[in-house]
Amino acid sequence: MKHVETSDMAPENAVQLQALVSEFAGRGRPYYQRVFAYMMQAPGFRFTLNAAAALLGPLWFGARGLWSWFLGFVLLETLAFVQIGIGLIGDLGREDRLRAEQIAQTLDLRRQQIEAARQAGSGSVASLERAAASLEQALASARDAAEGAIAGGMMHVALGLALLLAIRFVAASIANWTLERQFVRWRSDRAAASGWSPARLSVASVLMAAVVGLSILRFAMPDAFAILNSFPTNREWRLDLGDGVQSVFDWTKTAGRGFFDGLTVGMRGLLDWIEILLVGTPWPVVALVFVMLAWLSGGPSVAIFTGAALAYLGLLDFWEKAMTTIALLGAAALISITIGIPLGIFCARRPTAFAIVRPVLDFMQSMPSFVYLIPVVAFIGSGKPAGVVATMIFGSPPVIRFTVLGLQQIPASVREAAMAFGASPRYLLWRVDLPLARKTIMAGVNQTILLSLAMVVVASLIGAKGLGEDVLEALQYAAAGQGILAGLAILFCALILDRIVAGRK
Repeated sequence: MKHVETSDMAPENAVQLQALVSEFAGRGRPYYQRVFAYMMQAPGFRFTLNAAAALLGPLWFGARGLWSWFLGFVLLETLAFVQIGIGLIGDLGREDRLRAEQIAQTLDLRRQQIEAARQAGSGSVASLERAAASLEQALASARDAAEGAIAGGMMHVALGLALLLAIRFVAASIANWTLERQFVRWRSDRAAASGWSPARLSVASVLMAAVVGLSILRFAMPDAFAILNSFPTNREWRLDLGDGVQSVFDWTKTAGRGFFDGLTVGMRGLLDWIEILLVGTPWPVVALVFVMLAWLSGGPSVAIFTGAALAYLGLLDFWEKAMTTIALLGAAALISITIGIPLGIFCARRPTAFAIVRPVLDFMQSMPSFVYLIPVVAFIGSGKPAGVVATMIFGSPPVIRFTVLGLQQIPASVREAAMAFGASPRYLLWRVDLPLARKTIMAGVNQTILLSLAMVVVASLIGAKGLGEDVLEALQYAAAGQGILAGLAILFCALILDRIVAGRK
């Protein structure tokens, strides 16, 4: 919101502004009326000091509902309080004392060895005594270091106090500025936090006490509370839960054997058909088709680049594996697009359905790509069909999300005008919605293709052939040169498909 010069405001506007500040501020109204009037004279940050924020620190921000600032200052002040706690109640000489105990144990062992060597008349007594003398010096040094660390406790306290004062000064300096920004938001949205809330102050006090107290105990007295050092758990819980998940997988695989077998046959048939077109067809025909598609879609420059990239694949003996990779990618992308665009249209028109589908898409995009291989191999087995399914799962979410986004961004006035002229739902979808959302949907298709291609190396781990197999072998045998060449081949496949799908910019 634009700041206004209070001197240029009409008297009634100034009075109204003061009333709004009074309503917003709650506690300390006269102070904030003066401060806000001063700060609104010019845009940007104006230096002021808030005594309450300097005294209460993060609690002031919490009581005012400025929770992001509260969290930041709590973390900063925790560092200062930890230093103070270490200096006052911390076991500063703990590490040196433990080292001294270990040295003492080793020294006792050496003395026993010296006594045994003397009784046996061994000639190693002198060397053992020299080793014992070195250990005695190290023991004395460790004990002195422990005592020195204990004596340096006041340095930690001084450092913590200095840091705390600096943080409180910063808090006092920006408190009025942050509250004035909150006031600007509150004027346009009354749902924004306002006033001084005892309830918020209580919550902030509990949170700060928990964060600061537990942190001090953890760093100042690490041996006092073992529960603060490691999360309480039981390894048997994970083993039992893993066995339960395995049982579910086994039951699903047995009960759905017909479905998974049919899925495997369907995937293999589609993949074989595409491979026949790309691998079985003479290479000049395939290359000519790609170049023509690039020319029609992106123009002469894209066609020249496509021809050069295909020449790279052929001359370096990547042609067949590149076509196998594109076949795997094509099968996965074809299924993803065929399912994703209709599903996106359905979700765009039914927000409730999208609210159900969105968490599933979030899960599919957040799950690491390697984890997809576990259920895919469990249900389908290894090989090319499993690679197609894993690639499809990884690449499907973008086309669904972009289809929903494109349809939701269509101006309502355009759709209303079409319906006013008697457009049927079918006409509205095919002649209005999809043409207007075409660029966004195609961006989703492009992202799906590129994400699917990114899975080729991962899919090679479960037996999917193609260029990913060469990259995997290069990693196994540390063949950096061959791996780079195979990686460039994958890159060129991605760029060819990207340029053809994206078309002219």
